[in-house]
Amino acid sequence: MENQLKTDLSKFNNDWYKKGGSSIKRISWYILNAVFFNSAFPNMPFKRFLLRLFGAKVGKGVVIKPFVNIKYPWRLRIGNHVWIGERVWIDNLGLVVLHDNSCVSQGAMLLCGNHHYKKVAFDLIVGNITIEEGAWIGAQCVVCPGVKVGSHAVLTVNSVATARLESWSIYQGNPAVKIKDRVIKG
Repeated sequence: MENQLKTDLSKFNNDWYKKGGSSIKRISWYILNAVFFNSAFPNMPFKRFLLRLFGAKVGKGVVIKPFVNIKYPWRLRIGNHVWIGERVWIDNLGLVVLHDNSCVSQGAMLLCGNHHYKKVAFDLIVGNITIEEGAWIGAQCVVCPGVKVGSHAVLTVNSVATARLESWSIYQGNPAVKIKDRVIKG
């Protein structure tokens, strides 16, 4: 094992990743995000306005609780009547799409980026995340890069989604596995 290559973070280079917007745009967003999103600021209409101003697509009736952290609003698509709970972290290096009536609960993390642990330079890997209509991401859950959560699927509290979650299914654990079908009663 001694003769193997080792991780060398001095070789890390993500210059290829130029989708983050101009420096002025990123700095402006980081400041506004800290003041109005990742804080106790309660005004949801103003939050929706700021997201749209920075390129997000935001539907009607969207609820964004305090202490939410959004990396890049220009890579965010939010449908109608979506709920985003306290302390949610949307680390959207890739596109994040939250369809109508979906819910991302307190402390959940939507992570579009990861690192290639087999590469010397620890290369950045980016994947999009889609949360389809009526899906629910439970509190303290993690959704990993490239994951699609099917319509009305549920990821239960403190679970980790590393692969596609089928529609109308309930998932639990790390990595999350299907435990049963979801049935909604009137």
